[in-house]
Amino acid sequence: MKYNKWITYTISETWHDHKVEEVLKGPLELSNRMINRLTRSNGLRLNGKMPWLNRIVKTGDRLQVAVRPREKADLKPEPVPFHGIYEDTDFMVVDKPSGITVHPVRPEEMGTLAHGILHHWMTQGWEGKVRPVHRLDRNTSGLLLIAKHAYAHQMMDRKLREKQVHRTYLAWVHGSLSATTSQVEGIIDAAIQRDPHHSLRRRVSPEGDQAITHYRILRQHEQATLLQVQLETGRTHQIRVHFSHLGHPLLGDKLYGGTPVHIRRQALHAAHLSFYHPLKGEKMAYQADLPQDLIDLADRLDLPVPKLFPV
Repeated sequence: MKYNKWITYTISETWHDHKVEEVLKGPLELSNRMINRLTRSNGLRLNGKMPWLNRIVKTGDRLQVAVRPREKADLKPEPVPFHGIYEDTDFMVVDKPSGITVHPVRPEEMGTLAHGILHHWMTQGWEGKVRPVHRLDRNTSGLLLIAKHAYAHQMMDRKLREKQVHRTYLAWVHGSLSATTSQVEGIIDAAIQRDPHHSLRRRVSPEGDQAITHYRILRQHEQATLLQVQLETGRTHQIRVHFSHLGHPLLGDKLYGGTPVHIRRQALHAAHLSFYHPLKGEKMAYQADLPQDLIDLADRLDLPVPKLFPV
């Protein structure tokens, strides 16, 4: 993938007869500091020429901004298996296997997803830093959105906070959820904070940060329930904490009360991801097939994923 420091924004009718500076601060969401840096470094082009900030733009004009600086990788590339779903010059969507962490938690740690992505980029002649837009726990499989430079991360992080990045998970939990609630669909609105008695755990507490989880029961019996889960917020371990709080921990999730009888990791899979590409303006939607251990789990419990769910 050829390196290109420029992004191109085509002026829409909405921004017709606006100033260059207004477009930079509007749809491109650039700060005053970034704009000043770009003007000093000749990092702006309007239809191929360096413009004044007060220049008026017209529909169809092409505004280019040099916001993809070359960066040195902050980790050593290493071949780590993962499945790439989508990639362009700004973003990657990857299907992360369970059992690997996204980023090293210690400087000497190797074998993370970030190491594997850097190795993948190295084979393409690309170099940079791996910037995950959201998180997946070590033993959660599925889709993860990666920004390939700081500006892309800034834009997508804002979309995440504005709830414009939609993440849907599949989870198998202990017991029949309908024994706890008569609803097929529900919302868990319970704040989460660190557990002061356990360095790795989180817990529900009114003193914590707001955490909202939406769920729908797909299949269930007395032994277990298959859920479709969507996150409105993205707290650490949110899905795991919320269902443990309801008395239905995820199968295999020993940290939050689940048992490893049927599976040796939490039965959680990030199955679907959608968002609007901030630079292309296109809706992007991706899905990740179930890994083999979850296929085996679903077969063993007779809780397969219904066809109505896109995986």
